[in-house]
Amino acid sequence: MAVPLNVTSLGQGRPLLVLHGLFGQGGNWGGLAKRLALRRRVLLADLRNHGDSPHDPRMDYEAMAEDLAALIEGEGGSMDVLGHSMGGKAAMLLALHHPARVGRLVVVDIAPVRYPSSFRPYAEAMLALPLRPELRRAEADAALRPAVPDAAVRAFLLQNLRYGEGGPAWRCNLPVIASALEAISGFPDLPDHLAWPGEALFVSGENSPYVDATGRAAALARFPAAAFAVVPGAGHWVHAEAPEAFLRVVEPFLATGG
Repeated sequence: MAVPLNVTSLGQGRPLLVLHGLFGQGGNWGGLAKRLALRRRVLLADLRNHGDSPHDPRMDYEAMAEDLAALIEGEGGSMDVLGHSMGGKAAMLLALHHPARVGRLVVVDIAPVRYPSSFRPYAEAMLALPLRPELRRAEADAALRPAVPDAAVRAFLLQNLRYGEGGPAWRCNLPVIASALEAISGFPDLPDHLAWPGEALFVSGENSPYVDATGRAAALARFPAAAFAVVPGAGHWVHAEAPEAFLRVVEPFLATGG
C-alpha cells in the first residue's frame, strides 16, 4: 500500500520530481532545485522511511515505485523524474511499471544492477551510536569516524540526526533501512522483455565506479532510448560535487521534453 510522501514544491511549469539517495532527503537538493525551478516546477520528495515521510516496515523498490506512482497521479498524472542512486533505481522501476507516469527520466550514477552493500558499515555505526540526551553532534561525528572516514559523508549521514525535547533521534527509519540494505543494493528481477521506450539520460561521475560497461548494458536493455553522460571530476554524488557541470548536462535534456 502506498504511503503519502512528504513533498516540497518550488517554481511553476512542467513538473520535475527529484528523488534522493539512501539516507538522504529531498532538502539535500535545495540549491540545485532552486536553479531548476527557474524554468519549471520542481517537487522534492522524501522517499519512504526517509526525511519527513512516513515510516513503514516495508522498504523495497516495488513499494517505493508505488508511492511515486500515487504521488504523480495526485499531481496530474505525469511528470519528468530525476533520481540519484537509490532514488534512481526507484525512478527506473516507476518508469518500467507505470510508463505513462513518466515523461523524461534522468538517472544519476546508478544502473539497474546489484551492487555490493557498501553502506552497511555506515548503517551499523549509526545503529551503534548511543542516543543519550546529552549527545552532541561533535561526539556523534567522532563516533562515526572509524566506519565513515570521509567527513563529508559523515556530515551527510548526520543530517538524519534530529534534536528535540526527548533528546537525539534518527529522523529516518534506521532499523528498517538497515534490514533492507540487501534489497536496496539490488534491483528487482523483472521479465526479460520489460523495457521503457521513453527518453532517458544516465549521468555518472568520472571518478565513480557505479556505472561501468556492465551497468550501461543493463540500462540499455531496460531503457533502449537511453543516452549516457559523464561529468568530469565528479564521484558518486555528482550533483553535489560538480553542480554546474551537472546542470549543463541535465537542463538541455529536460528542456527538449516540452
